Amino acid sequence: MIEYIKGQLTEINPSVAILECYGIGYNVLISLQTYETIKDKKEVKLYIHHYIREDDEAYYGFASKDERELFRLLISVSGIGVSTARIILSSLSAEELRDAILSEDIVRIKSIKGIGVKSAQRMVLELKDKIVKGEGSSVELLSSVDNNSAIEQASSALVLLGFSKPNVNKVVRNIIKENSSAQVEDIIKAALKML
Repeated sequence: MIEYIKGQLTEINPSVAILECYGIGYNVLISLQTYETIKDKKEVKLYIHHYIREDDEAYYGFASKDERELFRLLISVSGIGVSTARIILSSLSAEELRDAILSEDIVRIKSIKGIGVKSAQRMVLELKDKIVKGEGSSVELLSSVDNNSAIEQASSALVLLGFSKPNVNKVVRNIIKENSSAQVEDIIKAALKML
């Protein structure tokens, strides 16, 4: 599985970026959020969602792990495909989308092209418990501290143990606030007591 592609940005428009990496040009579909983030850069790193169907294969690229995680949550909702998910992420920022889902703002969600009332209601119903306000899948937000590696390893281990990513991020954030130099084992032990 491809985690990310890092390379020279050779072409870009609001929906597609061409990344050259070791002589191979990757056609990566992007959202407007990602476009705004990378449009003026020469070298970029895009987190990839590799979409494969029997008659279609595509790379969807995101400027952050957080945006990719939201994309994956969106396509897990019945009736929302990859194209619609990309339109949603182009219409609302990650934080606006979280706010709309958590506040059950059906009117705002259905204002997005291609989303009707039933799809908006389904999104809220299926994603409300999976999304925590101000929290993405990325632990980058946690780390104004030096032990980013320990935070990532501990968070990954807790998710693999079956805890939800938003809950893990919330608990790990609290642990790091109390002890910014906590090691992987310390974070996991403390988190297991709190989860």
